[in-house]
Amino acid sequence: MNTPNPIRIGLTGGIGSGKSTVAGLLRDMGLAVVDADAISRAVTAPGGAAIPAIRDRFGPGSILPNGAMDRDHMRQRVFDDPEQRLALQDIVLPLVREIMNAQVRQCRGPAVVLDLPLLCEDPHWQEQVQSIWVVDCSVDTQIQRVMARNAWSREQVQAVLRAQCSREQRLALADVVIPNEGDLSALAATVQRAVAQFGL
Repeated sequence: MNTPNPIRIGLTGGIGSGKSTVAGLLRDMGLAVVDADAISRAVTAPGGAAIPAIRDRFGPGSILPNGAMDRDHMRQRVFDDPEQRLALQDIVLPLVREIMNAQVRQCRGPAVVLDLPLLCEDPHWQEQVQSIWVVDCSVDTQIQRVMARNAWSREQVQAVLRAQCSREQRLALADVVIPNEGDLSALAATVQRAVAQFGL
């Protein structure tokens, strides 16, 4: 079914929650997914639209020799410094919004999923979606997953968690909660039920 105004579902979750896994399940079920993280990586890649402003604001040390933003360097700079974090967001987020909106306008299915890690932190996107789906797990599960996936220390993961909305804040926004403590079959079944509730 094609509709001129597809339902906009905002999908979010803290680092290590499994949000990307849920986005993949939704994509496999035939839903259009617009991925904010992928767009953010594109605008900070070599030749990306955000690179000149990042270099101007944060200096040449913020850019790798290949022309991409040095993500490890910038992560260390911004997560413990709210002012610098906001400065980086002021550069990247408007570009991400512009590209996401363009991609959403191209969607013709019954629904489009906006994969938004910072949905809780961004009132703009909260106003743009009709339903907010939160992928949820315990904070300890988040920490263990990110330590294993990224080879980070516990302290590094905790710094990221401090920079994000809390679990409680995300859950307070949720229209749909998708628990994900690691059972993939249970996760898939929960996602299928959520999609069925919307008649998609």
